Amino acid sequence: MKKIGNLIWGIVFILLGLIFGLNAMGITDINIFFNGWWTLIIIIPSLIGIIKDSRKIWNYVWLFIGIIFLLSAQGILDIRKIRKLIFPAILVIIGLIIIFKDTVKTKVNEKVKELNKKDVEEYYATFSGQKISYAEKEFNGASVNAIFGGLDLDLRDTKIEKDEIINATAVFGGIDIIVPKNVNVQIKSNSLFGGVDNKVINSKEQLPTLYIKAFCLFGATDIK
Repeated sequence: MKKIGNLIWGIVFILLGLIFGLNAMGITDINIFFNGWWTLIIIIPSLIGIIKDSRKIWNYVWLFIGIIFLLSAQGILDIRKIRKLIFPAILVIIGLIIIFKDTVKTKVNEKVKELNKKDVEEYYATFSGQKISYAEKEFNGASVNAIFGGLDLDLRDTKIEKDEIINATAVFGGIDIIVPKNVNVQIKSNSLFGGVDNKVINSKEQLPTLYIKAFCLFGATDIK
C-alpha cells in the first residue's frame, strides 16, 4: 500500500511538472490555480489514506470536508450554510463509529475478542517514560498505556510461539512496539486525531500472529 501512495504522489508531481513546463514554453495555458485549488491539499492525502487503509474513518471525514470546501469555492454550494453542519456531522460520525465499530465481524475482530479473554500484564507511562524489554522471556500478551507520556515495548529477543495480543492506548502520548522477525502483525485500530503506523511486512509463512488493538487520542502507536 505504501507503494501505491508513492505512485499517486509521483504522478501528481509529474503532471504538475509537465503543466508548468508546457505553460512556460507557450504550448499550453493551463491555470492550475483554479478557485478552491488549495482544497486538493486536503483531498489528495485523504484519498491516498483511504487507499492505504480503508478502515480509518478520519480519511473519509477529511475527504468530505475537502470536497465541501471545493464545491463552495466553485460556487456550487453555499459554505455559510454548510459550515454550520460540519461540526454536527463530525459528532454524528464519531457516535456511529463508537456504536458500530465492533458490529462488523472479521477474523481479526473475532481473534482479538478471543485473546482478550485472558489476563495479560499491564504497563503504564503517565506523565513519564517507560521502557519494557522481554529479553529471552516468553511473551503472553500485554496491555500498554501511554497517557501524556511515552512507552517502549521491545519484543525483539522474546519468545512468541503462539498468537498473542497487545492492547495499546495512547492518549496525548506515544507507544513504540518493536516486534521479533518470526511473527506476523494484525492491527485493529480506533483513533481520533491520532493513528497507528505499522512498518512490519507480514510474511506469507504460517507464523504466530501478534494482534495489536490500538486506541489513539491525540497520540500515536508505532509498530516496527
